[in-house]
Amino acid sequence: MAATHENLLGIYLRDRRTKLDPAAFGFPLTRRRTPGLRREEVAQRANVSATWYTWLEQGRGGAPSADVLERISRALMLTDVEREHLFLLALGRPPEVRYQAVEGVTPRLQRVLDAMTLSPAVVKTATWDIVAWNRAAAIVLTDYAQLAPPQRNVLRLMFLDPRVRAAQLDWEHVASFVVAVLRADAARAGASKAIAAIVDELSRLSPEFAAMWRDNDVRSYDEGGTKHLHHAQLGLIALEFSAFAVDGRPDLSMIIYNPATPDDAERIRALIEARAAQIDGGRP
Repeated sequence: MAATHENLLGIYLRDRRTKLDPAAFGFPLTRRRTPGLRREEVAQRANVSATWYTWLEQGRGGAPSADVLERISRALMLTDVEREHLFLLALGRPPEVRYQAVEGVTPRLQRVLDAMTLSPAVVKTATWDIVAWNRAAAIVLTDYAQLAPPQRNVLRLMFLDPRVRAAQLDWEHVASFVVAVLRADAARAGASKAIAAIVDELSRLSPEFAAMWRDNDVRSYDEGGTKHLHHAQLGLIALEFSAFAVDGRPDLSMIIYNPATPDDAERIRALIEARAAQIDGGRP
């Protein structure tokens, strides 16, 4: 029984291949004693030796390379979470992140945002594109719906939009923080190449961005803090911000801005209610 527990990788590989349909991969269904793919069929799909793959399942193959694990993962049609589990069992670490650009979020995640009626909240990518937001964010921060998707980027807004710049109580501090977090976020999510275009664009258009990027600072949004904004209707307001990872999506994070004081909360509430009344009043 102890040996069984020690060979968790082999057990997992065997379980995954037995759940695959041979016919779906063009393999004959005749003379099969067990369900799923045979070991030699997985080896063929992964372009590895059938003998070596058999040893791997038996716990005798030694530690496979990351490249081989990637091929086995594709051969077994593993999902992202299954692929990560395979790497953890085999190498004791997750695989390198594969960055995937996104255009939106699930309805469930949007409902989470919408449930926070007084706290502006957004979901951003590792390249700092805003892909979802709630009503409070649209009223207190930026009405992203009025912007074209390429302009819903925090870096572009921070360095190229005079209105956003003027709203920051300490623009230079906020801007340098955002640049440092962008660098760390992109590296963590495997998106360093994906940010090359916007880095080049902003370096051309903003000497301040170029200087901050050359500093090579890295920061974490998880540190949290307080954001002070000059709002056109609310005046100076304070918002405590926190960042949260989106499960299963290392390229996404949710940023929530909570009113820092009861007075800030009350003023935000009054503005949101006033906007709602304007909308209702304009309906036929």
